[in-house]
Amino acid sequence: MSRDIMNFIDGTYVRNASGRTFPKRTPIDNALIGTVFEAGKPEVDAAVGAAKAALKGPWGKLSVVERVKLLDEVAVEINRRFDDFLQAEIADTGKPSHLASHVDIPRGAANFQIFADTIKNMSTEAFEMRTPDGKTALSYGVRVPRGVIAVVCPWNLPLLLMTWKVGPALACGNTVVVKPSEETPSTATLLGEVMNKVGVPAGVYNVVHGFGPDSAGAFLTAHPDVDGITFTGETRTGTAIMQAAAVGIRPVSLELGGKNAAVVFADCDFQVAVDTVTRSCFENAGQVCLGTERVYVQRPIFEAFVAALKQKAEAMKPGRPFDPDTRIGPLISKEHQDKVLSYYRKAREEGATVVTGGGVPTMPDDLKDGCWVQPTIWTGLPETAAVVTEEVFGPCCHISPFDSEDEVLEKVNRNRYGLATSIYTQDISRANRLARQIEVGLCWINSWFLRDLRTPFGGSKQSGIGREGGVHSFEFYTELRNVMLKY
Repeated sequence: MSRDIMNFIDGTYVRNASGRTFPKRTPIDNALIGTVFEAGKPEVDAAVGAAKAALKGPWGKLSVVERVKLLDEVAVEINRRFDDFLQAEIADTGKPSHLASHVDIPRGAANFQIFADTIKNMSTEAFEMRTPDGKTALSYGVRVPRGVIAVVCPWNLPLLLMTWKVGPALACGNTVVVKPSEETPSTATLLGEVMNKVGVPAGVYNVVHGFGPDSAGAFLTAHPDVDGITFTGETRTGTAIMQAAAVGIRPVSLELGGKNAAVVFADCDFQVAVDTVTRSCFENAGQVCLGTERVYVQRPIFEAFVAALKQKAEAMKPGRPFDPDTRIGPLISKEHQDKVLSYYRKAREEGATVVTGGGVPTMPDDLKDGCWVQPTIWTGLPETAAVVTEEVFGPCCHISPFDSEDEVLEKVNRNRYGLATSIYTQDISRANRLARQIEVGLCWINSWFLRDLRTPFGGSKQSGIGREGGVHSFEFYTELRNVMLKY
């Protein structure tokens, strides 16, 4: 059944003045599931205006304790409506229910709780000094909300990555205007009902739907009353956002693309390495910013590792999200399916050995119009090949052998991205040595996607600017001011 997906502005669901809409289709079978009302400049202006007004209204007058109480209630209400959020997330993305129910929805709620807890213990600095006339001065810091924050979200983990930004923004006393991906509009819209239910003042949380250029994304990031912009997505879009933010000298927080590596040494726990690399390459159909697309395996175990990963990949059954046998879902859209398949073709053209996959799986008639691709493994390509240097964002990886630590370090760092890597070895000295030298924001040792939400998250090089998580998020979402008191 198709439904209307509206903008959420100043506590109310609204369509638009232009009447422009676009279809939302599920990637499972390409069926129409919704009609989305595209926000034009009038709707973006209204959303930013409501957010700005809320800063001076009841929201701006709340204490930290009062804000925290509301955010805790938001988390409770998300969990109370767990099934509604799960259904909305799965309809948009097509991901298996076991993944969404164990990662996306629980983390979406937890993101409000963790930052509510963190802000209660946030401190600043204070110094006492003698003045030239012999008196005393106390210099101390205060953190104040930055203002109206534009939150531009990706489609791969829609609720999780949106609340990862909205949670700390609201905890710090800001207001937000969220522009979800046009591919995944549902959970951000549904969250408006939660905000109203728990009593978050109107205008604090707003959602505008649309695209990038000449649509909601461009109107929002260029808006002069937006005080900061936070974005997760591809590097090309991040570049455009950074250019827009330069007008008015507004700060940005950017988590961008990656071409992440796994380094597997011969002394690793072989089964742990195979199982974990399987997840990092193929979970969420490879549509994870932290996912692995380059695998480097020390030569003594190279052949065995390739064979074991091949067996794992071929066991990943595609299917409907609530089928208990489903291990991999579709890609997000036909457009993205075409992109990933173009890389599959390019790998063959460049001379790759296709270990497994490389195309579209055979699906039942009722699913054949979905956005399916096979988990794919390649070997035999040089480090200059497209699928070794460019982010595919699909369920695929290239596996290369290496001999020495210095050799693999040079290969891992020979990339314009620097988001994440993982190292598999029983030699903890070597693991820690490499972790300091690999040019990334996050490094896992004998694990992947293991996160303590109090720790910094972000990328190096073309993978981003800034850090999120724990107190590090507050460096972006607040202005630090100095007060000097002479007495």
